[in-house]
Amino acid sequence: MSNTKPNMKLILTGLLLGLLLASLDQTIMSTSMPTIIKDLGGMSLYSWVFSVYMLTSTTSMPIFGKLADLYGRKRIYLIGMALFMVGSALCGMASNMTELIVFRGLQGIGGGALMPIAMTIIGDIVSPEKRGKMQGLFGGVFALSSIIGPAIGGFIVEHTTWNWIFYINLPFGIAAMIIMSIALKESKSTEKRSIDWLGAITLSGSIISLLLALVLGGSGGEGVVHYAWGSVQVIGLFTTSAVLLALFLWIEKKAKEPILPLHLFSNRVIAISYLTGFLMSAAMFGAITYIPLFVQGVIGVNPSMAGYILTPMMLSVFVAAMIGGRLIIKVPYRVTIISSMALMAIGFGLLSQMGVHTSNSTIIMYMIIAGLGMGPLMPTINTAVQSEVGRQLRGVATSSVQFFRSIGGTIGVSVMGALMASRMSSGLAGIGDRLPQVPSEKLAALANPRVLLDPAAMSKLPHEVLLELQKVFTAAVNQVFMTGLIIVLIGLIAGFFIGKARLSSQSSGGSGTEVQEQKTTADGKKIYA
Repeated sequence: MSNTKPNMKLILTGLLLGLLLASLDQTIMSTSMPTIIKDLGGMSLYSWVFSVYMLTSTTSMPIFGKLADLYGRKRIYLIGMALFMVGSALCGMASNMTELIVFRGLQGIGGGALMPIAMTIIGDIVSPEKRGKMQGLFGGVFALSSIIGPAIGGFIVEHTTWNWIFYINLPFGIAAMIIMSIALKESKSTEKRSIDWLGAITLSGSIISLLLALVLGGSGGEGVVHYAWGSVQVIGLFTTSAVLLALFLWIEKKAKEPILPLHLFSNRVIAISYLTGFLMSAAMFGAITYIPLFVQGVIGVNPSMAGYILTPMMLSVFVAAMIGGRLIIKVPYRVTIISSMALMAIGFGLLSQMGVHTSNSTIIMYMIIAGLGMGPLMPTINTAVQSEVGRQLRGVATSSVQFFRSIGGTIGVSVMGALMASRMSSGLAGIGDRLPQVPSEKLAALANPRVLLDPAAMSKLPHEVLLELQKVFTAAVNQVFMTGLIIVLIGLIAGFFIGKARLSSQSSGGSGTEVQEQKTTADGKKIYA
């Protein structure tokens, strides 16, 4: 960074704009997709509009993080924002679903740079004692986007056209680029740096193969191509991912500038932070995915209300992230991680006990408890990792936090989805034994869990059939949250192993100017250069 004191307010404004765009783009689509499908067609490709963004953004995160370390935060951030805006403009001009998917992929590549590099820049320019507060603010913005995204998407498609879902990114993105170009000053390095292209290629291939296996595996919606978990296609993708991962690890040991320095994992604080971030996201995204299904299919709320049932949880995440960011300087990381995971465990334990007669207010209370646990983890993990490395590794270390969280969320949703489908299948298989009075041929036509998501069809079901379907659905969702509880408990146990590390003003970090360079040795100890 330049020795000139940075304009903190301007930089923060530019970073928050970019972060809001990247996080909103993952939630604003949910309420606008039906309108887009109506206009472009391609219902069979529905899920890929979401999946391709996840694939490309997750894959690009560690690569952009390393490039930011090699060539400067400002340059790579602006390149990421430019790619995001080009993708947004092209998405708005898409004339069919295939084009939209391709352009969403480009948008995702740029989006993969925005959040991790924004977090990295904060780590560079903010003093350690204020870093947690800033990370909490950023985590809060991400949670807030989950609340307002669906509402903004619905408003846009109702009052304009779906194209503006994407075009609205352009003025805000341009403003963010101008602000960052003016406010963020970086000194140009004359040192020659090399790019680990083989590492980038093998890592990307491994991630894409893994995520494709998780996206395509199991049972999908009607018209969507999916394969059984034991199929040649899915096993082949998992095998390809494993082989490329092994090759990547071998390359990284020999690379001069590894895309993901393996010695980071020998640092206990960093390794446990990555693990807890992975586990938290695996559980959190399971909750976000399956709570709306439960309240719509079992409690019986309408689809639009089901989309907003998560608002109390995300508000509690927002508040807890802000509070957690301020507490980082006061307590060791272990205290925050263990107490947060404990709250999440209580919340998930309660959610796993939901039944057919559970009220909306009870579910909201359970979600708030879980959300209060999720919130402090985000700023704590980011701050812990940044404080263990110097500026030269801060980009890749920070982006890796987001990377493991993204992978965790994807794996969590896939695993929980497979368990839910299995439990639903076994529950439906025994429904005939519990309803002997209903003719088997009639029961076969009625016992379809999809009718629980259609209020009109649900109203036509015989009461005893509806009740049995809701019980099967409830048992399957309970299985999801019990799995989430196990995941959270593993995270809680992992938190004990982070040691007594805590943030202090002597931790590696900036105070608005350049600081000591810190590296991590093979045995996990910190040294300064």
